[in-house]
Amino acid sequence: MTSDKSEKQSARRAFRKDHRWDRVELHPYKDDGRAIFKDVTRQTLVSRPDIAGELRYFEVGPGGHSTLERHQHVHGVLILRGSGQALVGDEVMELQTNDLVTVPPMTWHQFRATEGEPLGFLCMVDAVRDKPQLPEPADLEQLRRNKQIARFLERK
Repeated sequence: MTSDKSEKQSARRAFRKDHRWDRVELHPYKDDGRAIFKDVTRQTLVSRPDIAGELRYFEVGPGGHSTLERHQHVHGVLILRGSGQALVGDEVMELQTNDLVTVPPMTWHQFRATEGEPLGFLCMVDAVRDKPQLPEPADLEQLRRNKQIARFLERK
């Protein structure tokens, strides 16, 4: 049996043309002044105490990128629109609409949109998450030993 509050939370939130949903707030990607990112927004689509995860929608503006980070929790990512690239571990991958990406625990990762269009994706994560770890200079040095990753990281 669900409470009245849970039933209200499950109500339909209509999708809008601008990749927004009714009654879903648009937030800055991060409030952390240490994290380096460019032109990213976040919408939390599903977050309920009776579900162990959150479903969020991120949109990376044309030429923008998420933070290079790692953490204990896993990400499940579904690309909904646009194209770009992702760094996951020691691989730089091309991204297209409908691609699925899994980010394992403690794996460096970053998502980047192409110059001409936004990259929008759903991201499923644990409801209770650890804080992201940002790379130290030694981590960046190690990552840049891979020429493909070095080129990816040099793109501004």
